[in-house]
Amino acid sequence: MRPTATRGEHVPTVPPVSPAVDTEEVTALLERGRTLATPVLRAAVDRLAQPMDTVAAYHFGWIDALGRPAEGDGGKAVRPALALLSAEAAGAPAETGVPGAVAVELVHNFSLLHDDLMDGDEQRRHRDTVWKVHGPAQAILVGDALFALANEILLELGTVEAGRATRRLTTATRKLIDGQAQDISYEHRERVTVEECLEMEGNKTGALLACSASIGAVLGGADDRTADALEAYGHHLGLAFQAVDDLLGIWGDPVATGKQTWSDLRQRKKSLPVVAALAAGGPASERLGELLAADAKNPDLDGFSEEEFAARAALIEEAGGRDWTTQEARRQHTVAIEALDRVDMPARVRAQLTALADFVVVRKR
Repeated sequence: MRPTATRGEHVPTVPPVSPAVDTEEVTALLERGRTLATPVLRAAVDRLAQPMDTVAAYHFGWIDALGRPAEGDGGKAVRPALALLSAEAAGAPAETGVPGAVAVELVHNFSLLHDDLMDGDEQRRHRDTVWKVHGPAQAILVGDALFALANEILLELGTVEAGRATRRLTTATRKLIDGQAQDISYEHRERVTVEECLEMEGNKTGALLACSASIGAVLGGADDRTADALEAYGHHLGLAFQAVDDLLGIWGDPVATGKQTWSDLRQRKKSLPVVAALAAGGPASERLGELLAADAKNPDLDGFSEEEFAARAALIEEAGGRDWTTQEARRQHTVAIEALDRVDMPARVRAQLTALADFVVVRKR
């Protein structure tokens, strides 16, 4: 069931246990990303016309639904942290990566606004989503505006490096959109292969994390060889990140995730645990396939009880989908770390990139 390696690719042994995480160091890296990127991000959002600036401010958690100042959960800020570290990996100051950090955060949030609407998600970061509060039209418009701002922030630098960075960002955005289209189409198919699922997740999540991990280096003048190696690190980190998200999408604690119980099952998502379980064979796999085939003919799962979703989750686990996905997250983590060996960077920066990767694999939310 494991995807085969391409010719010449090294497939490492999966670590038997999750890596230890230096929580204080990772927290400091994430906080640095927020501290340096947020003022520039706020200034970019202020360029938007009313009411888009207000809607965007609500989405980012800066104000509540009534327009009052708030300190909402703005997300983990992994992408800004990566952009700053990638600048340092190329020997440039962290501040060189700030425009890249802001650009990838704008694109990421463009995708969240649209994804929430397409998926019908009513909660994000423990609050009502933008489309629920301000309507679908504003969610679409503000998402489009954030994407435009991302390119504007980079191109107004007016340098050759900014042009190279923008090219990587637009390519990553196109792949991200490809991944979302694949994800939606898979919801209506009875079977999806593990390889198809990994390709979709590599596009939907891996592409932007890959850009995040290289864009600061590009802005700092790194050559393509260095940027490509950092991009490979980010791509595989993205696959590990999404594998953990897939686990949380079924078994995550709603208090921590801010989403409903069995969230991905309610949305008929063909996530890695589901796809791996269906490919495993055996009684639990066959029974799961029968239930999901019947579910596909039901236009509305809202009437399902918690017990019915719990039964499907139990079959996924019994068929091995949960364990396989856990191991895949660890495998992708290892491949990501190995990509760093191709970059001559300060030992401190390498250790910090490793710490961030460790955090992604063992995070609880």
